[in-house]
Amino acid sequence: MEIRILKYFLAVAQEESITKAAEILHTTQPNLSRQLNMLEEEIGKKLFIRGSRKITLTEEGMFLRKRAKEIIDLTERTEFELNSYGEITTGDIYIGAPETYIMHFIGEVFKKINERYPQIKYHIFSGSTIEVSEQLNKGLLDFAILIEPIDLQKYNYIKLPYTDTWGVLMRKDSPLAKLEVIRPEDIKDYPLFLAQQQSDANVLSGWFKDYYKNLNIIGSFNLITTPAMIVESGLGYVFTFDRLINTTGESHLCFKPLKPNFETGFYLVWKKYQIFNGAADLFLKELQNTLF
Repeated sequence: MEIRILKYFLAVAQEESITKAAEILHTTQPNLSRQLNMLEEEIGKKLFIRGSRKITLTEEGMFLRKRAKEIIDLTERTEFELNSYGEITTGDIYIGAPETYIMHFIGEVFKKINERYPQIKYHIFSGSTIEVSEQLNKGLLDFAILIEPIDLQKYNYIKLPYTDTWGVLMRKDSPLAKLEVIRPEDIKDYPLFLAQQQSDANVLSGWFKDYYKNLNIIGSFNLITTPAMIVESGLGYVFTFDRLINTTGESHLCFKPLKPNFETGFYLVWKKYQIFNGAADLFLKELQNTLF
């Protein structure tokens, strides 16, 4: 599959029309149709459902759209890095992270770099540890910040000297808000939202112990902003890290730490045998200088 043909495919998928896509790509409609037919023949799968008014993707087409975007992003990034190889005055740093207050520390490192190299750009991918790991493994990120527990065998890594404290986000007028800390027996029967990673990896099972298997889990999430709004509306409680949601002033929300105390550590990781561009290498050295 040629990159050019994948770009043709993405344009048609975006516009849902060969005519409109041909105009954007500055090619003819017959040529574009021929290229797409050749792509389907090469793959051996039908990628489009050609309707009278618009073109939609088959299940195979939707899979290819996701992969094509990743391939093109990685190709364009590789071309840029090769052209600027060895130059530190410019470049891009790609880092992924879950929602954590530790990003304040990463921001301080970015600030130090920006003061000396203002042309460097920073690209931040936010998601769960699972989502961030996938992006790193595909080569779309230089670095990732991952939450314990994680398998470090395929990564180089630095253990960050910071932890985040787990607790429960709730309305200030909720029944549990009068408590200073939340114990497993306090919350075991209340409706809960857990991050997808918490559910998949049983992160909180050790804290809940025997209560875990009978929890009233009513939903999951990957980023905290939306479930915080739902809790503010009066539905449920959210297990999350401290200092992610504003609970001061006129906020209707409050955060209560857990008892026993539950903290989680973090690692900055990158793929083994990774060859960085100048900007990414500079970031790693600046972070190491800051820490050590």
